[in-house]
Amino acid sequence: MNTQASRPDAPNAHAEHFAAWLLQGRDELRKGERTRTDLLVAGARLLSAETLDSLTVAGVCKAAGVAHGTFYIYFANRNVFAAEVLELFVDYVQLEMRSAARLPGSASRNTTAAYMRIFEENAGLMKCLVVGVDAFPEARSAFQRLNHEWTTTVTRAWLRNNAQSPRSEAELMRRAYALGGMVDQYLTALFVTGDPWVRALSQDREEVLEMFTDLWKRGMQT
Repeated sequence: MNTQASRPDAPNAHAEHFAAWLLQGRDELRKGERTRTDLLVAGARLLSAETLDSLTVAGVCKAAGVAHGTFYIYFANRNVFAAEVLELFVDYVQLEMRSAARLPGSASRNTTAAYMRIFEENAGLMKCLVVGVDAFPEARSAFQRLNHEWTTTVTRAWLRNNAQSPRSEAELMRRAYALGGMVDQYLTALFVTGDPWVRALSQDREEVLEMFTDLWKRGMQT
């Protein structure tokens, strides 16, 4: 999608990693597609700092530097727009984790470390997925896709490396879903809802990473 010229200041500097990904190749696009991309980037930045409920078409257009009516040339309404931003964010998360899996060392540890980093750097966008799902079915769908596709990836990778496993793919999928749910709940408490007790227990990020890695290993093997 899109390299960036002028743009609104980002509410969260870390969220610029996702914005930069969206902006790859922008300058080579036709004018209309550049405008569409600018709207998506504006939405990504806004959702890094505010809730889905507070996202408005007027706010997106102001952040993107376009007229209000321009929005409706590209998107039918706010929900369709937000759904596309979140679907693209899911794609970004998966690409980052797959890249981490190819790094030297333990793929499980590397991908868990990448997910922790993405969760922390994009807490606002993750909140849209994991907290705001009931009021926004498109967010729920995006989060379910992320969970399903990553659970499938983890399970099939585990089976490739453990060909003699007595457990069925369905059983391993259930375990991966359960383990992923525990990780999401913990990271939500740590980075999104700011649970003071979880934060106090998580000052050493390496210890948290080791805990998650151990949980994945034991949960899939036991």
